[in-house]
Amino acid sequence: MLAAENIYKRFSGVNALENVNLTLEAGKVTAIIGENGAGKSTLMKILSGVYNDYEGNIIFKGNTVRFKNTREAQHTGIAIIHQELNLVPHLSITENLFLGRELTNSWGMLDKKAMRQRTEELLLKLKLQVSADSLITHLKVGQQQVVEIAKALLYDAEVIIMDEPTSAISESEVEVLFENIANLKSQGKAIVYISHKLNELFKIADHYIVLRDGKTIESGKMMNITHDMLIHKMVGREITIVRNSNAVVAKNVLLKVDGLCLNKPGNEQRLLKNICFELYSGEILGIFGLMGAGRTELMEALLGMHSGLTKATVTLNNQPVKFKSAAEAIKAGIALVPEDRKKDGLVLGLDVKTNISLSSLDKMQRAGLINNKTELELAHKYIKALKIKTPSEKQTVKNLSGGNQQKIVIAKCLATQPKVLMLDEPTRGIDINAKNEIYKLITELAASGLGIIMVSSELPEIMAVSDRILVMAEGTITAEFEAGNATEDNILKAAIADIT
Repeated sequence: MLAAENIYKRFSGVNALENVNLTLEAGKVTAIIGENGAGKSTLMKILSGVYNDYEGNIIFKGNTVRFKNTREAQHTGIAIIHQELNLVPHLSITENLFLGRELTNSWGMLDKKAMRQRTEELLLKLKLQVSADSLITHLKVGQQQVVEIAKALLYDAEVIIMDEPTSAISESEVEVLFENIANLKSQGKAIVYISHKLNELFKIADHYIVLRDGKTIESGKMMNITHDMLIHKMVGREITIVRNSNAVVAKNVLLKVDGLCLNKPGNEQRLLKNICFELYSGEILGIFGLMGAGRTELMEALLGMHSGLTKATVTLNNQPVKFKSAAEAIKAGIALVPEDRKKDGLVLGLDVKTNISLSSLDKMQRAGLINNKTELELAHKYIKALKIKTPSEKQTVKNLSGGNQQKIVIAKCLATQPKVLMLDEPTRGIDINAKNEIYKLITELAASGLGIIMVSSELPEIMAVSDRILVMAEGTITAEFEAGNATEDNILKAAIADIT
């Protein structure tokens, strides 16, 4: 169906791809595997017309093609679901799906009824129970990811590229996606599937291609390789997951939350109900819950983002605090790494140095002006400490891989010198080696006395890193476990508890 031959792509003189080759077959799922920064997303952007300044050839159904833009690729039959969401927040689901390909009636007017009907059919197929008129900005990240999938399916493309499609969707939504992939395979579609969740690949992929440092390392059939072999080919060495073994001994209460409630804007419905917990100095407190449990809302409420709708008694270092804004919370020593790094964590058009210093500009200034030397030293400190892969501190953040973008968000938060660091899905879209680095970093930060609250929808991650685990369901805490006593079974039971 499609082949890439001898592909080269450079950014600022640095090779992002070097002599990359791949072949995609009709009716097959091909997994593209590699660490963050290996070149996976760059290659997919070439195939889908995002980048057209590259060396090498793309051959589609026997013909050499070079797309000027994504529209050309889409019309030819290639659609992509990006790892980072590409939706217009203040348009509806229908408007996003048909943006640039609107349906018109015989009078040349927009056929809103037909577009809405087609959108409803797709949402029903993908089992997303929201109105076709819902604004994207009102949807959770997982729901937005499903809209991205619907957008690609609408094209009736012959090659469908899925870049981390399950990074922010629930287990039930993953099952629906896999059903759709099976249907697409039966229709003879060629599917490219990129995921750091290797277990998924053994369920749905027929072939694999390994990229490392922008080069093709190996390709073959999934039935001929094991999980451990894949990891070794990805990183070129053995990887051992770092697990937290630093139990908190001195239980000095750093943060205490009592009776936290959060009302939904515009009515009395409560998103959070009577949340109570304590966080100790040097502790990693894991929070697990299914989509809609209220995990993100809890982090945002603690950061002062919903001050008019929140009621709670909160103490930090035994001092009562009440934040009217996120700026006040950051100044007091609470920082948040948000779930959606693209929307809430970064300014993608600015460079690495500027993004790292954004939350601590007061520390960078002298006589009211930014001290470039201080800002540069800060950037170099965290580029080295977090092993951020970038040609220099001047690289534009949008040109970095998702994992390195996430590290920059963490660096920005650490630069504020917080007492409490909240991490909302900190390893979303990050490969196993980068995850290991972040686990190690989190453990080191906790060992230095920092209090860590970590939200994750990956049970093995929560159990590996946390000292203590809180489980949420329907806006309330349903269970608490010491890490040593927690099992996947009892955590999941608490997460699907029937709250009355």
